[in-house]
Amino acid sequence: MKRILWLGFTIGLLTGCAPKTVLNAYRVPAGGLSTFFNYTPGRTAMISAHRGGGDIKGYPENCIESFAYLAEKLPVIIECDIDLTRDSVLVMMHDQTLDRTTTGTGKLIGKTYEETQQYRLEDNLGNVTNFKIPTLEQVLRWGKGKVIYTLDVKKNVPFAKVVEMVRRTGAADYSVVITYSATQAAEVYRLDPNLMLSVTILKEEDYQRLHDLGIPDRNMVAFVGVKEPSPELYRFLHGKGISCILGTLGNLDKQAIAKGDQVYKKFAENGADVMSTDRPLEVYQAVK
Repeated sequence: MKRILWLGFTIGLLTGCAPKTVLNAYRVPAGGLSTFFNYTPGRTAMISAHRGGGDIKGYPENCIESFAYLAEKLPVIIECDIDLTRDSVLVMMHDQTLDRTTTGTGKLIGKTYEETQQYRLEDNLGNVTNFKIPTLEQVLRWGKGKVIYTLDVKKNVPFAKVVEMVRRTGAADYSVVITYSATQAAEVYRLDPNLMLSVTILKEEDYQRLHDLGIPDRNMVAFVGVKEPSPELYRFLHGKGISCILGTLGNLDKQAIAKGDQVYKKFAENGADVMSTDRPLEVYQAVK
């Protein structure tokens, strides 16, 4: 029976008729993401998969098949990267070049979308898969009822194009736009004041800058860096109802490998509401 269910899921994914929901998915309430991300004391820490995968054999980063694999294992937020082809198609790619993550070479911006489809994606171990570079539209349409996205918009991509695609696909209730400065956050807020924003807040002054530009607390989920912030910063943001994303990718993930995965539980106890990690399966086992 398990084999039949998995076969049905796989066929559905390949034909564009994948199941509309997965059992593990985070449930976004009627109030949308602002309600979902409103800080709730005692809530189990959430897991954000950095680039949506890559370190698991056979599952490349920024790939629908990898997102689907994780969504079947755990409730997950997918952090993924958006860039542009030469013919201005929004596609999922972290690097400016194709060399590291695909069988192709050269700059993405030098290729049309059609040209990118001749290449196959590779995982971080160098294993070639049968998977292709997906478009943002494909990713957003697939994700409904399955995952929440945090969308990392690369520097040559206009925020307006991404916001328009989120609107077109009806993905606002499960998509957060990542910003790296108060001015970027203000730009996205002007484009669509209903969108949830990931904003970098490393100190209280960062919050104040966002507040002064008119961004409401309800639109913010705070990225607090790749090392643990002070307890005071957690208390300050939680007091405003703002949930906090701790980037464990990098040094904190390495710390967990060295000291044991129980450190993730400690990160959560200290105040992390979401952990953005290259080890989503291990974090889930530690905090669930």
